[in-house]
Amino acid sequence: MRLVMNEPVERMDRPYARRWWALLVLCLSLLIIVMANTALTVAAPDMTRDLGLSSADLQWVIDGYTVPYAALMLLLGAIGDKYSRRGALVLGLVVFGGGAVAGSLVGSSTGVIAARAVMGVGAALIMPATLSLLAATFPRAERAKAIVLWTATAGLAIAAGPLVAGALLENHGWSSTFLINVPIAALAIVGALVLVPPSKAAHHNRIDYVGGLLSVVWIGSLVYMIIEGPHFGWGVKAVTAAVVAGAGLVLFVLWELRHPRPVIDVRRFANRRFAGSNLAVALFFLAVFGAFYYLTQHLQFVLGYDALDTGVRMLPLAGAVFVGSALTGYLTPRIGMRFTVTAGMVGGTVALALLTRVDASSSYGDLVLPLVMLGLAIGLALSPCTDAIMGAFPEAELGVGGAVNDTSLELGGSLGIAILGSVLASSYSSHLADATAGSKLPAGALATAQDSVGAGYAVAQGIGDKARQLGEQAAQSANAEQAAQLKAQAGQLADGARQMADAVGSSFSDAVAHTSLVGAVILGVGTVLVAVLLPSKARTEAEAEIDADADADADADTETETGVVSETGAGSETEAGAVSDTETEAGSGTDADAGSEAGVGAGVSTGAEAPAGKPAEAEKPVGSEGASEGGTEAGTVTPRAAVS
Repeated sequence: MRLVMNEPVERMDRPYARRWWALLVLCLSLLIIVMANTALTVAAPDMTRDLGLSSADLQWVIDGYTVPYAALMLLLGAIGDKYSRRGALVLGLVVFGGGAVAGSLVGSSTGVIAARAVMGVGAALIMPATLSLLAATFPRAERAKAIVLWTATAGLAIAAGPLVAGALLENHGWSSTFLINVPIAALAIVGALVLVPPSKAAHHNRIDYVGGLLSVVWIGSLVYMIIEGPHFGWGVKAVTAAVVAGAGLVLFVLWELRHPRPVIDVRRFANRRFAGSNLAVALFFLAVFGAFYYLTQHLQFVLGYDALDTGVRMLPLAGAVFVGSALTGYLTPRIGMRFTVTAGMVGGTVALALLTRVDASSSYGDLVLPLVMLGLAIGLALSPCTDAIMGAFPEAELGVGGAVNDTSLELGGSLGIAILGSVLASSYSSHLADATAGSKLPAGALATAQDSVGAGYAVAQGIGDKARQLGEQAAQSANAEQAAQLKAQAGQLADGARQMADAVGSSFSDAVAHTSLVGAVILGVGTVLVAVLLPSKARTEAEAEIDADADADADADTETETGVVSETGAGSETEAGAVSDTETEAGSGTDADAGSEAGVGAGVSTGAEAPAGKPAEAEKPVGSEGASEGGTEAGTVTPRAAVS
């Protein structure tokens, strides 16, 4: 057996034997790039103390990863499709690992932000590569099961990040949360070379670099605006980013509509199934990342758990994700993705609604049920949506398909932290001002306490420290009258410190409840929209049948090589005794009409080539649309090949 797996998956005459081991490598790669964000939430206090980070610095330490990650995925996914999906994965792991090493060594906010940005570039290579390699390696009949495990891994990483970081911070500094990524990335690189077969699009024209760069501009500007505006105010930077994002999006859409080989055919978003799936992914991660953002703070600051204890208490969410994923694998084939996705989103809405009951007297026990429900909801909804998004792309565009799914995920997460984080900060500040009204707290101290819950407790601790100092002075004073005055002042300050701490805790708890209500409303409205957009099970099956016919036609476009079996779309096989490197092409690279409900069709696809000697697979994964753009309401399909 060769040490490095060199046989492309497209040339295999049967499903790859070690594909489940390959999936393990892909899930491991996914695990570290998701954990890189969630782990930082518990490492942030130590970083703030050691590096002297301001509130703005800390925000960009977190989000310096997000901007390049979201902005570059679409372009890098297309590049991976053309040249090498496994190559993109390995290169991404190298870049990610290098950024992690740099992040552990630097000693300034600028250095950490730069290192996080490098890690974001690596993640932008890794994320779409994991999904495209999964889709290329697994037969269509097994793809849905593999995506369920991929989604469950993402859910696990959300909860595992704080747990791993908390365990490391028990005995090590914050730099250990960077370094832990390095051996995992190295293991994933070795696993990718040994277990993951290389893959790329069989036919791929020149990349639409103009469209790709426009996508980088508008997505990057949008994410920057989402971060800058709510957190730092709608000044020149945020407004400029908003204008650039809007103009860039318009130019991107116009360019892609006119380009013969766009980086992504934006007409796909007119398909209800595709649009609904992307909306569901974005809304779900808006809710999940937003809730995760304020729940970890509540556990650490209000309930007083350390980093490790916080990570342990997020585990119910991770376990519930696996249960929900198993349920969706059972339910979706029987009742359709519309029901499972809608049920998941309803469950997520209810979970956020339950968090509106949080108050100053709430304990961890009050959070367990919402965490479990949120995990179940993630498992139920996300796997079918990811499957549907990937199924909407031909084999030549699997990297782009993965990038679209992941961009929706990342934009939703960024919006969740920005919108719900902004609501949280505003609500906390308002409640704290009300709670301390009439007190003798200096205006400057109140303003500092209103900045964040951590700052609020720091102000309370500062008052308590002052009380202890006065108490010590009173004990050492030889003058009885002066000692009595100092003792009285110390007592007043101690009472003020307790009152301040209580006010901070109750204000943040009230802010959590208010923010959860806003999140529940957003997700509830989104649930209705997604339920309307997603087609019913009967319509889904009809579309899958039409897409299967289109795929059978697409399989007619194969290359005949020496000594391998060549298949036609009709299913006949002929032995090729000599080299006849021929290809069937339709027009200039677009499919002819693939038929209608009456069964008429003779389209020849050049966008989804069946590998030589590999049987054409007409069956679709649960909840996917196939390699075409999807059926129209009239029941006809006009799939568009991305390549010729």
